[in-house]
Amino acid sequence: MRPTLVVDETIRSITPADQSWRAQAVQRIHTLTMPTWALGRLLDLAADLAAMTRSLAPPVERRAVVVMAGDHGVVAEGVSAYPSEVTAQMIHNFTRGGAGINVLAEQARARVVVVDVGVAGDLSDLARSGAVQSRRIAPGTRNIARGPAMTREEAGRALAIGLEVAATQSPDTDLYATGEMGIGNTTPSSAIVALLCGADPREVTGCGTGIGEPARARKAEIVARAIAVNHPNSADPIDVLAKVGGYEIGALAGLILGAAAARKPILIDGFISTAAALLAQGLCPAAADYMIASHQSVEPGHRVALARLGKRPLLDLGLRLGEGTGAALAMPLVEAAVRVLTRMATFEEAGVTGDKT
Repeated sequence: MRPTLVVDETIRSITPADQSWRAQAVQRIHTLTMPTWALGRLLDLAADLAAMTRSLAPPVERRAVVVMAGDHGVVAEGVSAYPSEVTAQMIHNFTRGGAGINVLAEQARARVVVVDVGVAGDLSDLARSGAVQSRRIAPGTRNIARGPAMTREEAGRALAIGLEVAATQSPDTDLYATGEMGIGNTTPSSAIVALLCGADPREVTGCGTGIGEPARARKAEIVARAIAVNHPNSADPIDVLAKVGGYEIGALAGLILGAAAARKPILIDGFISTAAALLAQGLCPAAADYMIASHQSVEPGHRVALARLGKRPLLDLGLRLGEGTGAALAMPLVEAAVRVLTRMATFEEAGVTGDKT
């Protein structure tokens, strides 16, 4: 089956979160031994989870951070403080357990799944050992400042890879989290956000790996040039992905759609993951019902993208690492929301007099 047909079929299967389950959760929350909505947004999250999972005991114990990896031809324009070789080097670090996401995922009791969608470096040893899933489309995208990142067929393949990973992980996963690795990937993400949010590239382009202000200004010019050179159709998310995106960004969008099709919550990490979430929302608005914004990063475009998704982040810690680290940090909050919904006593159960107003 052609990748685009698989994507279309999945999109047709996605239904909005069930508001009747949300209402049941809200009703239960109002009976719990605390003043009305005293735990604030934690209770909003509990109601969201009930609606997503169609359950008053949303399962969230089995957790996976899926790290999609790919390289970017636009690195040749000097948009990053690091060379492309770092992508493959960091993936080796992931498999040895030495990266930030490994440390935080272990704390959150989540496994880390690494998928090579388009890394330029040699990962054949990791693929043979099973440490990395090899779904490589090509060894990196083409330079978006000079032409399209990929073909439309490749964009469809990237989305389909994300769907396939979601499906294969689904039997052992209750709660997904997005992660990524790809030197230079804040540049295509800035282009995606500018296009899908109708924003000025200068306003949504940040410092990425830590470049200074002169380099950031030049990076914004490169984002604007990529848009001008490629003329992406902002009403067509697949065209946007093909013209100015990245293989790992497309795969993350597919992962998000796959989680939504399975009616499972997915924590969206930082700026790159949120660019992918915008693509998923553009392809299927109902998919946004299953997204949880984990945190607010320091990238200026992240706030713009979250506003377009209609999401408020759970955390604001000044993060800019990526890898899924913010999503892993938010996992205990998801668990806390479920525990309040399922384990806290009602006024009747506790023999406590309730609110009489």
